Amino acid sequence: MHALLIGATGATGKDLLELLLEDEHFRQVDVFVRRDLSIQHEKLKVHVIDFDQPEKWRHLVRGDCLFSCLGTTLKAAGSKEAQWRVDYDYQYQFASIARENHVSHYVLVSSGGSSPNSPFFYPRMKGQLEEAVKELGFPGVTILRPPVLVRKNSDRTMEVAGIKAVQFFNRFGLLRSQEPMPTEKLAQAMIQSLKPPKSGIFTLAADAIRECAGS
Repeated sequence: MHALLIGATGATGKDLLELLLEDEHFRQVDVFVRRDLSIQHEKLKVHVIDFDQPEKWRHLVRGDCLFSCLGTTLKAAGSKEAQWRVDYDYQYQFASIARENHVSHYVLVSSGGSSPNSPFFYPRMKGQLEEAVKELGFPGVTILRPPVLVRKNSDRTMEVAGIKAVQFFNRFGLLRSQEPMPTEKLAQAMIQSLKPPKSGIFTLAADAIRECAGS
């Protein structure tokens, strides 16, 4: 398969890219990034793009499947409007162009608890994106809603504290459904969801993601 990937510089995206390059099932991997990558591989093509200028790169969005790990935090973005632009606008725009170019399968990292009707900004944004991409007409769509993610060498203080709290309760058999998930496990599930490619819309919560990843 010929894979397309956005969000390759994030924690999950880095793990996913590594796995895609190692997997013989994928003959070519095109990544679309805002800054160049330091890695090289015979299967890898890196496209440095400006997401605000789709007319310059839309012709490059061609392949069999699109993996979307793009996202930012409110702190990094600086405002809800800026976070919406990255997490919703850029993702929806890219997915729309991919479908126009006949990409068949779309695999999206969303968030646990996402809902278009949520009273909270982040899960509402993720839920609205899910509903929007379902309407684009991809033959196959897989949406993954992971729990809190364990990122390698994370410097997010609140995230690390939250993971430790959940892990503490896990020792007593509590909050098992919210057990933190390593990003590499999520990446494995994203790839396995396409083996073989399936038609339809599939939404995987934490337990289904772990099962898909083989654990």
